[in-house]
Amino acid sequence: MTGSMPFAMPEMMLALPEMVLLGAVSLVLMVDIFLSDRQRHWTYLLSLLSLVAVAAVTVTTAVGSPEITFSGNFVRDPMGDALKLVSYLIVGVVFLYSRPYLVERGLLRGEFFVLGLFALLGMMVLISAHHFLTVYLGLELLSLSLYAMVAFDRDSSEASEAAMKYFVLGALASGTLLYGISILYGITGSLELGEVARGVAARGVGDIPVLLGLAFIIVGVSFKLGAVPFHMWLPDVYQGAPTATTLFIGSAPKLAAFALMMRVLVEGLGDVQSAWADILTLLAVLSMVLGNLAAIAQTCIKRMLAYSTISHVGFLILGFLPGTSAGYATAMFYTVTYVLMATGAFGVVLLLSHAGKDVDALDDFKGLSRSSPFAAAIMGLLMFGMAGVPPMVGFQAKLLVIRSALDADLTWLALVAVAMSVVGAYYYLRVVKLMYFDRSDEPLEAQGAWDRRAVLAANGLIVLALGIFPAGLLALCVRVV
Repeated sequence: MTGSMPFAMPEMMLALPEMVLLGAVSLVLMVDIFLSDRQRHWTYLLSLLSLVAVAAVTVTTAVGSPEITFSGNFVRDPMGDALKLVSYLIVGVVFLYSRPYLVERGLLRGEFFVLGLFALLGMMVLISAHHFLTVYLGLELLSLSLYAMVAFDRDSSEASEAAMKYFVLGALASGTLLYGISILYGITGSLELGEVARGVAARGVGDIPVLLGLAFIIVGVSFKLGAVPFHMWLPDVYQGAPTATTLFIGSAPKLAAFALMMRVLVEGLGDVQSAWADILTLLAVLSMVLGNLAAIAQTCIKRMLAYSTISHVGFLILGFLPGTSAGYATAMFYTVTYVLMATGAFGVVLLLSHAGKDVDALDDFKGLSRSSPFAAAIMGLLMFGMAGVPPMVGFQAKLLVIRSALDADLTWLALVAVAMSVVGAYYYLRVVKLMYFDRSDEPLEAQGAWDRRAVLAANGLIVLALGIFPAGLLALCVRVV
């Protein structure tokens, strides 16, 4: 009887972290229904406990080599486990940074934490996707959660407008991605990434349908990354969304975007690497140039960090160009370190946003070193890190991806990256100059409980420590990739 089964039973333990998180989200949602506004801190605590539980399950069920289950739809491997663990940490830190901001504005509702956990579940599914349908399901679960989080402040017309732009453009990108997937299905007869890779390899890099499907898929992936010219949603969403939501969007989903590139381009379309590397080269140049030049003209800190994100996506792409494991490892290193720096930068903005006032303008940072030396010191560390100034980890990250461009024999692209690093240093160091050398009639003061200050201090010090001792994280990236 067993031998006549039409399919093999899936290994459920491989997807245990996802199942535990789904159960935890459901529990948080049910408990939150019965809580009053004054008891909403229980939702926050349960959400953090859920992250701890999922992290413990992920560690205890970790695998040493890739294992595929659910009829080829799901893969569990060391790279996925590492990305998931970092995602849990970042989401937990986001919740910690965001809670006081939400309380002061009357926005501390269970929906924020539930949507955040559902977005995390979408990231986890995307990180472990081994089938184009699983890729799409994870991507849509993440995207739909983010759309709702952007519109979370229902009394804000800016948030509603940003959510609508994000939703419409996201729908177009999803449709484009689906069209590319359908083309690959038509020519390979499968949606499993392994089968697609074999089918594409058999047809060759010069096959027109393969190149057409590849082009549509890269458009969809580039939108999720925020790469130029598919970046138009990112500055408006960063500025219009509540700062707590901007922090979420600007941090953990970048890890899922890296996994999306690894699963789709490397595992599914690795045999046509020479074709997609040419397209990524163009995207990298456009993202670095436009992101850095546009950031110079910004007067809003959130828009400046949005264009900064676009420029960092350009640098991240450099790691994919050689088509080697070492290059992918440097891209992963860059992604993890950038997420740490972006989380800290928005954490400082949240620390300064109190008494119902959002810190938006760059001029708000004038004289911060006198009114709040702690916040200025942490922000200074993070700005130096993003600018790529040694000994911060941003210097090591940029050095490694620029070396990847050289490994791909793209010396001109490495020179462009160096030039754009210099341009980027201008607007990052401008923030430091405002904090330490300018004066303000109404200087900001940082207000926050000890736990938020302690985590923020650790965030800044980690950026410094990883810059001085990068070997451990880099070795981990090399091993799991």
